[in-house]
Amino acid sequence: ALQLSYLHAGGHDPAILDQLLHLQAEAMALEKRSTELHRRTGPPAVLAEPPSTGARGLDAALLAVELENRRLEDELLALKVRRERRADTGSRVAQRHAEELAQLQAEVGTLRCHMEQTGPWLPTTILPPPVAPP
Repeated sequence: ALQLSYLHAGGHDPAILDQLLHLQAEAMALEKRSTELHRRTGPPAVLAEPPSTGARGLDAALLAVELENRRLEDELLALKVRRERRADTGSRVAQRHAEELAQLQAEVGTLRCHMEQTGPWLPTTILPPPVAPP
């Protein structure tokens, strides 16, 4: 949950992500030990017996694979969040440009209409008389 909230908040520091993964591994190991102790109902001698080395190695390998999968899933989530943020930013910029273009087109239309109603820019009385060729 900490890792997800960190990623959702925009966090991407690899050192912090590694620390979160390490904490998660420790929590899973403690939780597993606690669950195993609660499941066992035998005498204390049974609790004191260490599990076989082969099973411990498989458990460690499985835990490592699970942690790597979670790390990769978190990385994927972070990439998706970044991509969505970029897409949102791009669409906002495109929308702003479209609004500005529409406003400019409306202004050009208004100016054309005004020009058609008023006629040429300079009245003919102000224009100098035409010059005859020599």
